[in-house]
Amino acid sequence: MKIKVAVVGCGRIATKHFESIQQHKGNMKLMAICDINQEVLDENTAKLGVSGYISMEEMLQSTEIDMVVICTPSGNHPDQTVLAAKYNVHVMTEKPMATRWNDGLRMVQACDSSRVRLFVVKQNRKNRTLQALKRAISENRFGKIYMVHCNVFWTRPQEYYDSAKWRGTWELDGGAFMNQASHYVDLIDWLIGPVDNIQAMTATQARNIEVEDTGVMNIRWRNGTLGSMSVTMLTYPKNYEGSITVIGEKGTVRIGGVAVNEIEKWEFEDNRDYDEQIQDINYETDSVYGFGHTLYYKNVIDVLQGKAEPEIDGREGLKSLEILIAAYLSARDGRTVSLPLEY
Repeated sequence: MKIKVAVVGCGRIATKHFESIQQHKGNMKLMAICDINQEVLDENTAKLGVSGYISMEEMLQSTEIDMVVICTPSGNHPDQTVLAAKYNVHVMTEKPMATRWNDGLRMVQACDSSRVRLFVVKQNRKNRTLQALKRAISENRFGKIYMVHCNVFWTRPQEYYDSAKWRGTWELDGGAFMNQASHYVDLIDWLIGPVDNIQAMTATQARNIEVEDTGVMNIRWRNGTLGSMSVTMLTYPKNYEGSITVIGEKGTVRIGGVAVNEIEKWEFEDNRDYDEQIQDINYETDSVYGFGHTLYYKNVIDVLQGKAEPEIDGREGLKSLEILIAAYLSARDGRTVSLPLEY
C-alpha cells in the first residue's frame, strides 16, 4: 500500500518535498497540506489537487495519514512533531529539527513513546560529491585526518529577513549557523566523527535581525583532528561558496562551488578505480538545496516498508543540533564548550 503523506508548511522548501513525493508516486501519495496562510493554502491545494487545512490538528483528525512532513519555521517543529506523535503519525522534519536542545530531546522522546519514526532531513549527505568524500574517509584513504575547514559564504539581503516576521528570530529561525549553514554543521559529525569541544564567535554586522549574520567556529574532534568553520550571509553580491577542505596524512580534498557541488582537489597517496571519474561527479546547481531530497525519501520509504534502517533519524539529527547549541553557548559566554552537553 502507498504511504499516505501530508505536508505542513507550504513555503520555499515545501516545493522540494512535493517534487519528491511525486517522483515516488509508486510508493507515496500526498493526501493533504496545511498552512496558516489561506492564500498560500488555496494556491497549493488548487495546484496539487489535495485537501487543505489551516489547522494541523484538524488535518490529523480528518485525514488518514501515515507520515507528516514538517516544513514550517524551525521553532515550530517540536510542538508539531509532538502533536503528530500523539496521533501515531510518523514525522519527517526539515532542518534544523529544533532551535533549542531540550526541544530536540522532546521530539525524540515523543516519537519513541508513540512508537513512530522521526526522520530529520539532511539531503546534502546524498550529494554525489559528499558521497565520494564519505567513501574516501570510510576507506581510510586520508590516514590520520589533521585538519578540516568549512566555508559558507552566501548572501541574504534585508528583504529576505523582512519577508516574514519569524525570519531572523532566535525562537523560530536561528541565525547563519543554525539556519543557512545547518547542513554544513551536519558534515562536522557525519564525516569526521564526534566532537570534543568548540569555541565560537558570532556577530550581527549588517542585518537588522536578532540573530547572527556572521560567525566563526573552532573545533576539536575526539580523534584529535582540528578544524574550523566560517559562515556569513553578507557576501557581495550573491552566494559565492559552500565548501569543505579535508587535509590528512595521505590525502587532501577540497569540495567547493556554491554548495559543495564541485570537487576542486582530489589527491591521495594511493589510487582507486573511481579516481578517474571524480570530475564527472561535479554538477551544476541553481539552488543551495541541491538534489538530495528525492534520494533521502528513498530511505524513508524503505524504512516505513520494513526494508531498511533509517539513515538520518531523530537521534542522528540531535548530533548537529548539539554542535549548534554548543557553538551558541560558546559565543554567548566567551568560553570553550565541551560535548556532550549532557552526561
